Amino acid sequence: MNGEDRKISQLACVLLVTLRLFIGWHLLYEGWWKIDTQKSPQPWSAEGYLKNATGPLRGFFRSLLGDPNDLRWVNYDYMSNKWDDYANRFLAHYNIADDAPEAGRLMYLLNGPAQFSAKLEALPPGVTQEKMGRLAQFDPAKKILSVDGKQHLLAAERDRLLSLVDASAADTPPAVAYKNAVNSLYNQGTRLSYKERLAVLLKGDPERVGVIQREKDGKEIEKRIGDIELYQAQIERYEANHAQAKTKYQWDHLETQWRELQDLRRRVVGPVQALEQELRDSAEKLLSSDQLAMGPVPQPWTEGRVLSWRTMWSLTIFGFLLIIGLGTRFAAVGGAGLLMLFYLAAPPWPGTPEAPGIEHNYIVNKVNMEALTLLAIAAMPTGRWFGLDGLIYSFWKSRQKSRD
Repeated sequence: MNGEDRKISQLACVLLVTLRLFIGWHLLYEGWWKIDTQKSPQPWSAEGYLKNATGPLRGFFRSLLGDPNDLRWVNYDYMSNKWDDYANRFLAHYNIADDAPEAGRLMYLLNGPAQFSAKLEALPPGVTQEKMGRLAQFDPAKKILSVDGKQHLLAAERDRLLSLVDASAADTPPAVAYKNAVNSLYNQGTRLSYKERLAVLLKGDPERVGVIQREKDGKEIEKRIGDIELYQAQIERYEANHAQAKTKYQWDHLETQWRELQDLRRRVVGPVQALEQELRDSAEKLLSSDQLAMGPVPQPWTEGRVLSWRTMWSLTIFGFLLIIGLGTRFAAVGGAGLLMLFYLAAPPWPGTPEAPGIEHNYIVNKVNMEALTLLAIAAMPTGRWFGLDGLIYSFWKSRQKSRD
């Protein structure tokens, strides 16, 4: 190819610059739209795309989320620490002191009281601390009958405390006051804190956590799997089948299995997510109108949220640089690399399931075509033809000539 063949016509230059501007606008608008949704009730997130990644790099892209199968939601210790962190961020965001009444009510909602208590002038005749045992404690100095906040009175325990009153003195004022106090303690105990409700979901519900029956010597005689363990087993089964799938029949079977897995995930994770939302709603009810005007508590920077923001700002910055023609080659190569990551997360390759939609792609799709176009733009000085790169280059050349 001689030098004449390598010349580019003015029309080609105009078209290449226009192509750069169009792709830049596409990236800029896509990134800015995603950023703008963060103020809406349904902010954009990269999690859905990465959770459904396909191809040889599926495991890598899903691992970027840290918890692609939402198993952290069914881990009591993780969720308990997460809610403690939320409470701390809640108090800090709304400038609530640790000793403020709102802070106390929030901790009451989250952890429950240190003890359930009821006013009582004195124990009725025949009722003593020794007879009540560990079920309840009476403080004659403070005139309070109390139960440990972690030991909720059961109906049978309440009846046992009430039975301590001598039948012949059941209608006397001290006995009536005692019965009212015991019933008050029982009623207080029927209201569980959010962490206690979480423990019921993740530790106590046999439908969710299963049941194991043992003999007196501890030998296991029967085990029924709960939904949480079933969900974990189904994940392992799906991943094993996914690694071996090659034919259309296998992919169709996997699609059915994936839908069943997601139904099970919603059954397992959904109640915990609903409980967390209820906690947030209850916490917001503690706020004044001025505090509510400060907006919601900022979300923590999870792996998925960090990745989403990096994606949004990368699209926006690369698109903006391509439009103004500044660092054009850097922006074009960066944009191409970002697009290739999108492509590799769901590549239309042989042996991978076809992405849903009206398009049908095989090896090549619009994403990697746009990435290849950006690499072509990076190989040409389009920023110098029209853009700030041209101004910087002209300034640099003039400085060079003045020095010579």
